[in-house]
Amino acid sequence: MSPAKRMAFFQHLAKADPHPQTELLWTTPFELLIAVILSAQATDKSVNAATVRLFQIANTPQTLLALGVSGLKPYIKTIGLYNTKAKNIISTCQQLLALHQGAIPTTREALESLPGVGRKTANVVLNCAFGEPTIAVDTHIFRVSNRTGLATGRNVLAVEHALLKAVPAKFRLHAHHWLILLGRYTCKARRPECWRCAVRLECGFRPKTPPPLA
Repeated sequence: MSPAKRMAFFQHLAKADPHPQTELLWTTPFELLIAVILSAQATDKSVNAATVRLFQIANTPQTLLALGVSGLKPYIKTIGLYNTKAKNIISTCQQLLALHQGAIPTTREALESLPGVGRKTANVVLNCAFGEPTIAVDTHIFRVSNRTGLATGRNVLAVEHALLKAVPAKFRLHAHHWLILLGRYTCKARRPECWRCAVRLECGFRPKTPPPLA
């Protein structure tokens, strides 16, 4: 994709949704961190259904730690891998209190040292909570980036690095949200809805099936 097309690509996305937001529900950086840890291999909808109850009871490292693994599990048992996630969350709370006075670290290295936090989770927290122009590549962004020709790569790290070079600087802060929402609702894995896509003119993908009849 040429630089001119990349610029137009994000201009169209920005016009359609000037202020994109994560669909996870959170009010503090700690709540965001916990929600993102829970969202691994789970939908935002399922995470929100769990955290809306959990955060009423415990939404700080201290109160979550007081629940313990056994006390946390009933709140998140509808989410995939909840046993492992419960252990990681409690360990993360312990580490936050022991090393960071309960605050959420603002560097990728410190975030990735927390149990259950990988590069993608760290990037989401840095972007949403602290306004860093990071791009967290999930399955939707990986697909959209490769399919459209915006930024190609064989793995998520390669695509992340390609995106950081490809996305114009003025759009980098919100690029993660635009791309994930595009992949989630329009540029779907099996049946991309190209006929209603805001960036269809810039996209390098050509659908094999025609749009539905009006």
